[in-house]
Amino acid sequence: MALAIKGAEVLSMDGDGGTTPVTADILVEDDRIAVIGPGLDTGDATVIDGTGKLVMPGLVNAHMHSPEALYKGRYDNMPLELWMLCAYPILGAQTLSPRLVYLRTVLCAMESLKSGTTCVTDDVYESPRQTPEQLDAVFQAYDDVGLRATISGHVVDRPFLDTIPFTREFVDPALAAEADALGAADKEAWLEHCRHAFANLNGRSGRLNFMVAPSAPQRCTVELMQEAMELAEAHDAPFHTHILETKVQAVTGQEFYGETLIAYMHRRGLLKERTTIAHSIWVTDEDIEMMGAAGCSIVHNVISNQKLGAGVAPVRRLLDAGVNVALGSDGVSTSDTTRMFAVMHAAGLIHNVQTPDVDYWLSAGDVLRAATSGGAKSACLPDVGNLAPGMKADMLLIDLATIPFTPRNDIANHLVYCETGSSITHSIVNGEVMAEDGRCLRVNETELLAELKEEMPAFLAAHEETERLNRAFAEAFWKVHKKANARDIGIHRLGREPAWSRS
Repeated sequence: MALAIKGAEVLSMDGDGGTTPVTADILVEDDRIAVIGPGLDTGDATVIDGTGKLVMPGLVNAHMHSPEALYKGRYDNMPLELWMLCAYPILGAQTLSPRLVYLRTVLCAMESLKSGTTCVTDDVYESPRQTPEQLDAVFQAYDDVGLRATISGHVVDRPFLDTIPFTREFVDPALAAEADALGAADKEAWLEHCRHAFANLNGRSGRLNFMVAPSAPQRCTVELMQEAMELAEAHDAPFHTHILETKVQAVTGQEFYGETLIAYMHRRGLLKERTTIAHSIWVTDEDIEMMGAAGCSIVHNVISNQKLGAGVAPVRRLLDAGVNVALGSDGVSTSDTTRMFAVMHAAGLIHNVQTPDVDYWLSAGDVLRAATSGGAKSACLPDVGNLAPGMKADMLLIDLATIPFTPRNDIANHLVYCETGSSITHSIVNGEVMAEDGRCLRVNETELLAELKEEMPAFLAAHEETERLNRAFAEAFWKVHKKANARDIGIHRLGREPAWSRS
């Protein structure tokens, strides 16, 4: 199978990540780019006329939680620890049918594909724990829609109230006993679940992979995390976790371990190049040095972090230290979207209001690299994220004769600050056109949405009861939030005064 794009402007993002497009043809053979150059002989390939179009690498959403799709547009004005009571409840969690899991995932996959994301890292947590049938439903959804995806079995193996400081101080003992009675995930059972997934799902259709995802160093035992790292290394898979999303979590490290959570990871051999850290907001200077030395990745979830009031990651300092930076939408009920053009736009702007020192601002090129090659690296996908011979053929065709590109100036600025995804004509994954002119080609969107809508009344009725049960924890969790945020922890995320104010 061969595919050719003729006469397009090609934004390769390879090498040093330059953002100046060149006019060229692209020849795709099977799932990879064979040649890029002018006047190519395309033989019997299917030809797409690229005149007046831009070809760029498909966007990579490096951190997403598809289970939250059922809560999109539901919550507002809650910090993380309060929001989790609703989206990841302690009491009354529903075990979803594989079909509802499939429909939930399809919803995310279709929106992602049509809005320019060709590759996602989906960190999937099922309450109270994931079944093999549920995990297979997630894989099937991405397979059917046509995305590239790295999919986890997210795990927490410590009792929930022992993952957040001060809860025992404020939660009513009877309520705490009810929560404790639920227990936590069994380490050996989860590791066996992962081994089964690597053996039976990893590499499916040449687009889908499995990864290990211990939730966070305060939510998982060190034994589980270390064995998960061994499993990730054995399968050359990502080790995906969450660290320092909120100030509560910054306090957690000192309260639980007497050191920062990054130092805890480093001392236990868990800070490595394959380690991807979602968030990384409340990091110290020493944390950043350790992360840079390890060459690990962080995922900047800028919209979600704003909605939850979590803070802003010190991205420029992380980049300068040698940390790989990717972009993610995070949970679909904390960003309320999977659209990576929206994430890029926010990431390109948020740092400018943190400091008047322009040394800490991000360029449009920085943002584009994070949304493409940076995201691919975080998912351990060396052949994804830019356009060059031998790379996987994951790319977008964008119509340049649209309002977002008129009048035409700097293409990187247009992509980050002007485009919304509305100008995309083709989304190509693994060498195959998976969406064209706003329509997913492999699934019937209308029928799938209708089926999900039919399921929602029963689901929401049960979930409203779950929300009611978990409101019993709310007063105590607000007290936890206020106590932790009152702490002076000595973290100054920008790290220095504006350059012109220093003597």
